[in-house]
Amino acid sequence: MTSRTPPDDAHPYLRAASAGVRHHTRALASLDATPPRPADRLHLDVLHAHLTALHQLLDRLAETTRPPHPAAGRHLASAHTRLWQATSEVHTAFHLLPSTAVADAEASACHPEQLPEGPPVLTICQRHLAAGHVIRRKTTPTDLRPRTTACVR
Repeated sequence: MTSRTPPDDAHPYLRAASAGVRHHTRALASLDATPPRPADRLHLDVLHAHLTALHQLLDRLAETTRPPHPAAGRHLASAHTRLWQATSEVHTAFHLLPSTAVADAEASACHPEQLPEGPPVLTICQRHLAAGHVIRRKTTPTDLRPRTTACVR
């Protein structure tokens, strides 16, 4: 049984999103009886959308927190950068997965070229480019490179 959120909860949608991610994680873990299926493109597209939304939230939180609390704002800005790196890796993984013929047939049946946001396979790229534009205005290329923790001899 889950605890009910208090009526004065200021962030019910954020709590609901977190609960959805936890539920999805538990659902994947409960499939231990059957062989696990690898991630598919649709799964990574939805995950990328979630990460991009978190990225925007962290960006706004860092901007509003930094003036009154500079140290906390710097930590949020650092989390913003690290989340971008994770988002970028999910985007790369999306393109490394093979597309399914069934998904392509379904997409072509609905004439995706007529959708205002473009074909569904390109929405992840459009989302990624928009988020990348924001991050590149606020960080340096050095900040965006992943930090290595391995010893170099």
